[in-house]
Amino acid sequence: MMNLKSQNTKFQTQISKRYILFYKPYAVLSQFSPEPGKQTLKDFLSLPKDIYPVGRLDYDSEGLLLLTNDNEIKTKLTDPKFEHPKTYLAQVENIPTEKALLQLRTGVTVEGKKTKPADIELLSEEPILPPRSTPIRFRKNILTVWIKIILREGRNRQVRKMTAAIGHPTLRLLRIKIGNLEIQDLQPGEWKEITLRDIV
Repeated sequence: MMNLKSQNTKFQTQISKRYILFYKPYAVLSQFSPEPGKQTLKDFLSLPKDIYPVGRLDYDSEGLLLLTNDNEIKTKLTDPKFEHPKTYLAQVENIPTEKALLQLRTGVTVEGKKTKPADIELLSEEPILPPRSTPIRFRKNILTVWIKIILREGRNRQVRKMTAAIGHPTLRLLRIKIGNLEIQDLQPGEWKEITLRDIV
């Protein structure tokens, strides 16, 4: 039988877990440690030292970042064997053909290894998003379009490398969902605390 002290310890462990949703702005490193001339998470969040990002978002990417001190959740969300979906919006150069989109769906070769199948949707309208701190350079002779991409793996700079592989470089990239967690009404630089129930 569990004694009162053990119950209290277990309860304290449970309530000590924290889960933070953060909208990482463009040109911010997904780390707390300082780096000269660059903003980091420390410029936006004041959290205990044991809370870290689950996965990463590149310096030049934006969107949803989950931070926690729950190692079990970190593993479930980042270990490739769980195939946890992550949803992105990518603005790319020119309009991909259906053949090019099929390549993304079935897998493209990136650095000698084929990517896993992905869910791909060519958006008919530009999504309503907060403006980026450094706007995308407009070129009137080059069309752009937005693609919704759902990945179930997390290779380094994967979306950018995938769209480049089909000849449509990514100009702007946002992550809008991690599993069932959505960016919702957060604005760049804002964060909110959620519960384990929100994640699972």
